[in-house]
Amino acid sequence: MKMTDNLSKIYYSKPSITQKEIDYATDAAANGWGAKCYEYIIKFENLFKEHLKTNYAIATSSCTGAMHLGLSALGIGPGDEVITADINWIASAAAVTYLGAKVVLVDVLPDTWCIDPKQAEKAITKKTKAIIAVHLYGNLCEIDDLLRIGEKYNIPIIEDAAEAIGSIYKGKKAGSMGAFGVFSFHGTKTITTGEGGMFVTNDADLYEKTLTLSNHGRSRNQAKQFWFDEVGFKYKISNIQAAIGCAQMERINELIEKKRLVFKWYKDRLKDIPLQLNPEPADCQNGYWMVNIVIDRKVSFNRETLLQNFKDNNIDGRVFFWPLSLVRKDDNRFFKTDENIISYDIYNRAVNLPCYHDITEDDVDRVVECIKKLCN
Repeated sequence: MKMTDNLSKIYYSKPSITQKEIDYATDAAANGWGAKCYEYIIKFENLFKEHLKTNYAIATSSCTGAMHLGLSALGIGPGDEVITADINWIASAAAVTYLGAKVVLVDVLPDTWCIDPKQAEKAITKKTKAIIAVHLYGNLCEIDDLLRIGEKYNIPIIEDAAEAIGSIYKGKKAGSMGAFGVFSFHGTKTITTGEGGMFVTNDADLYEKTLTLSNHGRSRNQAKQFWFDEVGFKYKISNIQAAIGCAQMERINELIEKKRLVFKWYKDRLKDIPLQLNPEPADCQNGYWMVNIVIDRKVSFNRETLLQNFKDNNIDGRVFFWPLSLVRKDDNRFFKTDENIISYDIYNRAVNLPCYHDITEDDVDRVVECIKKLCN
């Protein structure tokens, strides 16, 4: 008998789905057609912008699609450069390459693992057209510094808040402060529609441009049927997905608070272990989408050994994001500005911990026990 046979599965992530989500999705499937085909989509967009306190929102089929739309609306194209952090999931940078532009990868800060504003400013050239600030794992970028840099060089700051639902920077919700923000509703995220995303902005002109691009280039003011004003894209979310999103938005405070409670369970149990957890500055709130540990350098630690220990105990674990410049080192669409010392230092000492909404304290105890065996 394997050790795992008597142990319940601890997933690294899964959504919280209740009867409310099932009922809304069923209603959309049964009735959300014809004149009602956009009903839940419009409701979802309204609920989200009300929560975020932004003027405009466009629900999309993915966060990557939302980023592609926004970058295109800004006019980014071949020969341009867009700066972002080296430690990221590829989705944050992929949309830049879709438009023929180059991704410039800079180092991260040692405490938040988010883009280093000083390194971003050093990387600015005449070709720089935007800086993408990714709120990694729910940790917050130094938005004030980035916005000052953006104003100084007349460069838009874009917030990739795919992982930052529930994170608040000095009273403002993540995703609401840049030229535009994007969010993910993948099945692993704090709120989900299965797959899906959201584009948000306070810029009326940018909204209209993005809205037109999102509907195959057809302006909402175009009176001619099937007449497109330009070649656009098709990234619309489905009404059934949006119905699930509406139910999730009605539970959003509950879902955020459970994520924060799970983080507290880990923090209390790991306080004597030589490691770093997600930070939360005094004037901010971390939504803690994913609980992460970065083991201190002084500890003899092997990430693969810990992940195997998790597996032996029927626990899912995830590696920290690899530096993009390491994965795409021979791809001329990605340019690493320097040695990116911190990015290359932390990824092998870091692991994502299971932190879904329904995880129990006993589950957390089992995860922590595996960590303690290797770090004490």
